[in-house]
This record gives sequence, structure tokens and C-alpha cells, in this order.
Amino acid sequence: IRSSISDVISKGVDPKYLLISFASPKGNFTKKNLKLIINSIRSEQKKFNFSLVGGDTTLSSKSSFTICVFSYSKKIVKRNNCFKNDDIYVTGNVGDASIGLSILKKKINPSIKFKRYFINKYYKPDLAFGFHKDLNKFANTSMDISDGLISDMKKLINNQNLSFEIDINKIPISNNLKIYLKKYNKNKNKYLFNGDDYQILFTASKKKRSLIKSIATKMNQKITQIGKIKQGYKKNLLILDNKSLNLSNFKGYSHKF
Repeated sequence: IRSSISDVISKGVDPKYLLISFASPKGNFTKKNLKLIINSIRSEQKKFNFSLVGGDTTLSSKSSFTICVFSYSKKIVKRNNCFKNDDIYVTGNVGDASIGLSILKKKINPSIKFKRYFINKYYKPDLAFGFHKDLNKFANTSMDISDGLISDMKKLINNQNLSFEIDINKIPISNNLKIYLKKYNKNKNKYLFNGDDYQILFTASKKKRSLIKSIATKMNQKITQIGKIKQGYKKNLLILDNKSLNLSNFKGYSHKF
């Protein structure tokens, strides 16, 4: 549900309606399981103020959920609308969900405390809900980070004759991720660009810095300026300690349709 809502709010639009289809083997349609699902949906409704308007239940050999969020607005923040010298911003923190997925895939095995925290961040990402309502006041272009920061940044610019420069040291991470990296001697670069963050990635004019800071403070929303838009197609740079890194090492998730 949150990954679907993220697409809508990243355009500065409130989620209005939700469709959920549930397919599963017959034995899974128990009263207990259905009650858990209903309670979860109700909990999300309270947080994000949408209406469940329909869906379907179907017998299947495997369990799956198909969720569609839709809404309407007279104005949205589009992609492909960056401008030279725009600041690049991201809401919240990046990287927690990547650790959570690595734990679920049994690639890493940290302490119980870390397991609970990072798995929770993977399944229940912290959306910048509320802050999105003012996005139209300052953002030139925006989208959510689902496939990875670098991958989605490229999609945000698309075919414009522009590029981006991002400073790794400015990318925001949680205190728990800082502690985890230090305790287990891990390189943060391995986890910052894999996706599933569902934060809002946007660009804005330098003139909007004060306004963005004011709204972020009012909404108690973490906002971080991580780079800038530059002239020139495919001249993208990822900077670490004033040195550029090879972007091919930070591809993120690639869809295979």
C-alpha cells in the first residue's frame, strides 16, 4: 500500500482511492488471515486518508496482492522539468530498506535489534506524507525513489540536455544505519542506491531554499540537499570526497518485463 501511495504523493497529490485484489490458495482464506488484512488496511487508512473502493479475491496456487492507488488533481509535479543549477533534494533517509532486504534474503545476519528495525523499514517505509501537499509550491520536478537513487535520478531528468552531480557524503542515512555500518565495518555505498526507500526525490530553484526549509521545519520533515543539476546530457557525477565514482557500480533495481 505504501509503495503505491508513494507514487501519488511524490507528484504533490493526495491519495484518494484504493483497489486491492488478493489471490491465494483456498487454505489461506481463513478468518484469522482476513482479519489481519482488514486491520492492516484500516491502520493505513488512518495514516494516509484514502478510501478502499473495490478489488477482488481469487483462488490461486500462489498468494499475491495487487494494489492500485489513484487520485485526481488540477496540477502535478512532472518529470523532465529540471533546470540548470536546480538543487537536488531527498526527503527522509536512504538505505535502511536495502539492509532490511539483505537480512530477509539471508545475505547478512546482524543482531536482533538491527533485524527488527531494518526489516520494519523495508516492509513499512516512512513516507513524506503531509510534506507532499506543498510540493507544488517549490518543486520543478519530482518522483519517488523506488528503483534506487541514481537509477531514479536518471529517469527524473530523462532526455533533457542536463545531468546531475550528487555528493555521497550528503545523502541522509538514519542513526541506526550509521551505527550498523560502524559496528560491522560495512561500506555505506553498498546500500544507498538499491531502492525501496520510497522517499521523494525532487529539484528546485536556489530561490526556493528558504521556503523549503520553512515548510520542512513546520512539517517536522527531514529534507536534505544532496546535489545540483548541471548542463550537458549524460555527464552525471557521483562525488565522494571530491572524487568522482563510476556510476555503473550503482545501477539500482532493473525491471525485467
